[in-house]
Amino acid sequence: MASRRCTRWLLLVRCFQLTSEKHHNELSWRPTKLATIVLALVGFLSLALLATAYTFRRRSSACVETRHDDEDPGLTEREVISENLTYGSGSGCPLLFQRTISRAIILCEIVGKGRFGEVWHGKWNEEDVAVKIFFTSDEKSWFREIEIYQTTLLRHENILGFIAADNKDTGLCTELWIVLDYHEHGSLFDYLNKFTMAADSVMKLALSIASGLAHLHMEITGTHGKPAIAHRDLKSKNILVKRNGTCVISDLGLAVRSNSPKDINYNAHNLRIGTKRYMAPEVLDDSINASHFDSFKHLDVYALGLILWEIANRCSAGDACNEYQMPYYDLVPLDPSIEDMRKVVCEQSQRPRVLAQWHCSEVLQVVAKIMRECWFANGAARLTALRIKKTLTNLSVQQGVSIN
Repeated sequence: MASRRCTRWLLLVRCFQLTSEKHHNELSWRPTKLATIVLALVGFLSLALLATAYTFRRRSSACVETRHDDEDPGLTEREVISENLTYGSGSGCPLLFQRTISRAIILCEIVGKGRFGEVWHGKWNEEDVAVKIFFTSDEKSWFREIEIYQTTLLRHENILGFIAADNKDTGLCTELWIVLDYHEHGSLFDYLNKFTMAADSVMKLALSIASGLAHLHMEITGTHGKPAIAHRDLKSKNILVKRNGTCVISDLGLAVRSNSPKDINYNAHNLRIGTKRYMAPEVLDDSINASHFDSFKHLDVYALGLILWEIANRCSAGDACNEYQMPYYDLVPLDPSIEDMRKVVCEQSQRPRVLAQWHCSEVLQVVAKIMRECWFANGAARLTALRIKKTLTNLSVQQGVSIN
């Protein structure tokens, strides 16, 4: 009996020894196994990050430098970026790319100057672009114009296309750039000085300008809607002519938005801004109601009437055509003062002359009627840009004139 108990104790002791040895062996290889697992996980995560970075870089490169295989090979780089990344928002190129675009643009020749700085014709990967270069002292104007161009849903075929904004260190100073679509005909002012036109060309110019202004003035409601925008410096020098004979509205540096009181307050100290020759009566005599946003739209409509007069004056209808003249050319000096304009427009209630020869053309008759209704002394009595657009659209249908 004692021998059996002894044998059992010996077996228990041996089992304990075997168990201890097994546990010791497990502890001896567990750190090695843990380290192997950790290294494997680190390696896997590193490969995943590298793959993600490589894929992102390829996609970015495809958007900016090349075209995808399934895209229309006829699209330019500018159109690919606009089509894939902006969705009509008006924002132009991606923000990160905008900050480097100046390095890829070659400036060719200067095409204009203004109070802000200079406008250059440039080449961006063999594409023509316009580069508006601001003085560093005018940084606020540069920033405000960018803000307006980046307004949601601003893009329209009759509003100048915004591509990018950038700044460039020349070594001597910092240049502030706005990169825009380029139109070789230049401004409507230059175009009218060079060319006369038939009635159908008058129709295309007038309707395209009215369409662009109607889109600016229109408010689009919704989560990602568009505020109403007033230009406030509309004139023939701030309108560009496209190859197809239609126009785009440009130079939005003085524009104001209905949903941004700071835009209006920015110039509240001086509402007499813009070009004196195109100032509406209520601006010249300080009677404008600046607290009502529609008052700013009325200013644009008055200026549109003057622009329509400039266009009609260069029409060859009736076998006669006048040389290009600016509005009120026969009533005020070449560089009129506000007092000169106030005396003629407000005190004497004079407007540009509607010529008798225009009555031989139905198009010019309608355009003459529109311009008269744009010149009322009471801004609220003037036509809206949308009504002008609809009237000219109906006329173009009757005349069989397409603006495309």
